[in-house]
Amino acid sequence: MNAHPDGRPPPDLDALGAPLARAFRLVQEPPAPPGEPRPPAHRIRTDPDAVGEDLLKLVLTIVELLRQLIERQALRRVDSGDLTDAQEEELGATLLALHDRMTELCREHGYTLEDLNLDLGPLGTLLPPSD
Repeated sequence: MNAHPDGRPPPDLDALGAPLARAFRLVQEPPAPPGEPRPPAHRIRTDPDAVGEDLLKLVLTIVELLRQLIERQALRRVDSGDLTDAQEEELGATLLALHDRMTELCREHGYTLEDLNLDLGPLGTLLPPSD
């Protein structure tokens, strides 16, 4: 990825990917719904002049959604007693590091975590409200 026109360095996605991959390994996979049809994909219309920033915001939104889903699954596993104390510590540290890195990436690009929440119209917002 190239530097931004305003001179900002490109985001370090490798630093974000490692904690996310570690969290995926530590959290049990949810069962896939059998035979459930997939909804059709929708087109995304963006301003050609701002497509880079729009894409960055979309990627950050998807990563934040995944982070929150992993966090909820981790809490379910902790509550069910499936993890050892060491695994709980590692998972907590990993999720905290991922949250901190997401906050940093957002700040570097002029966003807050709340800016990543998409309004889905009558369905509400994509991400739950912040606590």
